[in-house]
Amino acid sequence: MDCVQSPVDRIVSGIMLLIVISLAVAYLGYECRYDGTKAIGLAGPVSFILIGFAVSKHHKRVPWRIVTHGILGQLLLGIFCLRVPFGRAIFECLGEKVTIFLNFAQHGARFVYGDRICDDYVFAFAILAVVFFFSVVSSIMYYLGWMQFILSGLGFLLQAMVGTTVCESVNAAANIFVGMSESPLVIRPYILILTVSELHTICTSGYATVAGTVLGAYVSFGASPAFLITASVMAAPGSLAFSKLFYPETEESLTRSDNIQLEKSEDTSILDAAASGAAAALMIVLGIVSNIIAFLAILFFLNALTEWTFELVGLKNITLLFLLSQAFVPIVFLMGVPWRDCQEVGMVVAEKSLINEFIAYKHLGQLVKDNKIGSRSASIATFALCGFANPGSLGILIAALSAMAPTRRSDITRVALRAYFAGSFVSFTSASFAGILIQDDFIS
Repeated sequence: MDCVQSPVDRIVSGIMLLIVISLAVAYLGYECRYDGTKAIGLAGPVSFILIGFAVSKHHKRVPWRIVTHGILGQLLLGIFCLRVPFGRAIFECLGEKVTIFLNFAQHGARFVYGDRICDDYVFAFAILAVVFFFSVVSSIMYYLGWMQFILSGLGFLLQAMVGTTVCESVNAAANIFVGMSESPLVIRPYILILTVSELHTICTSGYATVAGTVLGAYVSFGASPAFLITASVMAAPGSLAFSKLFYPETEESLTRSDNIQLEKSEDTSILDAAASGAAAALMIVLGIVSNIIAFLAILFFLNALTEWTFELVGLKNITLLFLLSQAFVPIVFLMGVPWRDCQEVGMVVAEKSLINEFIAYKHLGQLVKDNKIGSRSASIATFALCGFANPGSLGILIAALSAMAPTRRSDITRVALRAYFAGSFVSFTSASFAGILIQDDFIS
C-alpha cells in the first residue's frame, strides 16, 4: 500500500508521471517515423487502459503510480528485448538454446511412442512430451533452491519497479517460468491472508503468461521461441499494472518483505524431485488433453448448430466462432495488425480466448505456412496469444487456488472472471508494443 501523500506531493507525482508518459509516447512515435501504419498500435494500450478504468472495481482508488510503472516496465522490457541490439542478441540466443534444450524431450518420446508417431507430430504424444521433460527440470531446480533464488531476485526487482507487495511480485515472477496452478505454490503459506485485490493479482498473473512447460508445444507449431520468452517477461510487470487497474487495493496488506519466506521443496532428494516432477506433468498433460477434447467437441457442436440455424434463413458458412471472432477484429486492429489480416488474426485470438492457446497457435502456424497473413501480423498474434486466459484455465485456477486455501474459495471465484479479462488485456498490450518495436530484419 502507498503511504498517504500530501496534496503537494500528489501534484509533483502527477507531473512526474505525465512527463514520463509523454517521453514514452514520444519514443513510440519516433519508432513509427518510417511506417505510419505502426502508429495505429499506439491506440491499443490507450484503449485497453480506458476500458480497464471503465470497468474498475473501485474507480477512485486506482493506484495510477503502480499502473503507470507496470505498463512502462512492460514497454521498457519490450524495448530491451526487441530494439536494443544487446537485448535482442540475448533473447535470440536464449530462444535458440531453449528450442535445442526442449528438443531433447523427443529422445524420450521416440523411445516410448516410436518414430512414426513423433514424425507425424501426434499432439498428445510427440508435442506434449516436452511437458514431462520441463516439469522434471523445474522440480529439480526447486529442490536445489535455484528457482527460489531466481524468483526472489526477480520478485524484488518487480516490487521496486512497480510498487506491488512481495507476494504479488514474487508470484508474477514465478509465472514467467511455471504455470498458473504451480506459481502460487511458492507463496502458498500466505494465500489465506492475502487481500481480495492481491488474490485478483495472483489470478491475473496466471492468465497473462504461459508456463515454460508448454513453450515447446507452441514452438512446434511454428511460434518464435524468442517472441514467446519476450512476451512472458513483458507480461510480469504488465499483469501487476492491469490487475491493480481492474481491482484496486482497498485493504491493508498483511504481507511484508521482512516476514515472507518462499516455500521450499518437499522432496527428499534429486531423484525424488525428478519423480514428483514427472508425476505432476502427467496431470498437466491430462488436463491439457481433456480440455482440448471437451472444448473442441462443444465448439464444433455449437458451430454446427449455429450454421444450421443460419442456413434456415438462407445464410451459409456462419458459425458461432465466426460470429464471436468479429468482436476481436477491432481489437486486433488497435494492436496494429494491418486491416487486410484482421479477419484471420481476429479468428485466432478468438480461438485463444474462447478455447485455448494450443488451438490458436496451431491455426496461426498454418496461416503463416499458407502465406495467408503477413509476417508482422504473425508476430503481433504470437504476443497476443501468449497467455492462459481461456475458459478452461478459469476452472483450473479456481480449483488450484481453492485447494491451497479452501476458506478463500468465495473470494477466489469472485475475482477470477475479472482477472480473466485483465490478463487478456496484458497480452494484447504486449502485442501492441511488439507491433511497434519489431523491426523487419527481426521477422524476415
